[in-house]
Amino acid sequence: MSSVKIISSCLVGTASNATPISRLELTVWDLSLLLLNYIQRGILFHKPQSQKIDHNFILHIKNSLSRTLHLFPPLAGRLATIEKDDNMACYFVDCNNAGAEFVHAVAGDVSVSDILEPKCVPEELVSSLFPLNGVVNFEGTSKPLLGVQVTELADGLFIACSANHSIVDGTSFWHFFNSWSEISRGFDTISTPPVFERWFPCNGNRLIPLPPFDKNYVPPPLVVRVFQFSKDSLSKVKVKANSEAETDKISSLQALCAHLWRSYTRCHRCVDDPEAGFLIAIGTRGRIPLPEGYFGNAVVVARTAINEAELLQKGLGFAALKIHELVAQHTNERVIKLGEDWMKNPVLLAEEDCPFFVTSSPRHNVYGTDFGWGKPIGVRSGKGITFDGNMTTFPLAGGGGIEVHAYLTPETLRAMEDDAEFMEAFSVTS
Repeated sequence: MSSVKIISSCLVGTASNATPISRLELTVWDLSLLLLNYIQRGILFHKPQSQKIDHNFILHIKNSLSRTLHLFPPLAGRLATIEKDDNMACYFVDCNNAGAEFVHAVAGDVSVSDILEPKCVPEELVSSLFPLNGVVNFEGTSKPLLGVQVTELADGLFIACSANHSIVDGTSFWHFFNSWSEISRGFDTISTPPVFERWFPCNGNRLIPLPPFDKNYVPPPLVVRVFQFSKDSLSKVKVKANSEAETDKISSLQALCAHLWRSYTRCHRCVDDPEAGFLIAIGTRGRIPLPEGYFGNAVVVARTAINEAELLQKGLGFAALKIHELVAQHTNERVIKLGEDWMKNPVLLAEEDCPFFVTSSPRHNVYGTDFGWGKPIGVRSGKGITFDGNMTTFPLAGGGGIEVHAYLTPETLRAMEDDAEFMEAFSVTS
């Protein structure tokens, strides 16, 4: 394995103690994720041609991080609890400026191609490029809520962020990452200031007591296969799905999800459970609606299940229409009702409850994260949230397509790569 050498590590606080807020309540969407691990995303760059990666370069990155944290003070804080009767506890963010973790590392024998070219992510290598590995969200009472690692490669640079998933969803994660890159480029103000007002489904007490919990989940051995689907490939599968379903409402992403779901089910048959489960993260910012720049989680997990035989026999259009209908059911009223129900009976999401889960979004502005030496050339995830059947979606570099990072058992991956219907339905570029 290629070695990653840690050069320095420290805590970085906000540029000024005069921050916009001192405390942030956690909503139903935030609290439901306390049992998951941190979001881990990193972006890969060619080595800057106009700048030498030296002490001043790292100091610039660190200072720009501090200035960005001034605008996003919850990420420099810690989780805090208020103990209640019956061993219950309420969680919130104390914006105490305890600091985010900043790591400078060097992997001089690792090249950009070592990370980008393999069809399966070199997990041990990529994991070593991330800070705060293995940290669970509820551990944010003692661990930083944000960790950053800047790793010099032989011919490139990898900037990784690990963020507490009870504080940010994918949209807020990339909002912060994009804003940090703007500050690094010399912007005095960022394009979209964060909004810290909270959304709750009803008026009243905003501190929601939770019972004690712990995490014992150990994922099975998994591989991460990167599938890249071009704009033309997505168009073909969208046309096929809509034609079979006799509609024009199915989106490219919904058609892709159906294609992945059917192949995964075909290759991961479970004799103990004839039902093929499907989960997808649905954004609520436009459904409530919430203000632009809303900071925090604004996502609900939508679930459905179909008999395996029916899913496989009835074709792509049937599966895609089921996904479209699932998404369409989540109206303003439905989202509010889910929030009200959760407050009455809090249930935390756990990896073992996720049979097939489409996460992240190809709409995130991954490739606009320009720190001043050019746009990223690739994106990779850490080990943060890993379970069999997790399909993490990103925009494809160059635009128009979708990149899927599929977390699979080795047996399921081999079967999917031998699945002619799956592999031939698209022009797969890797």
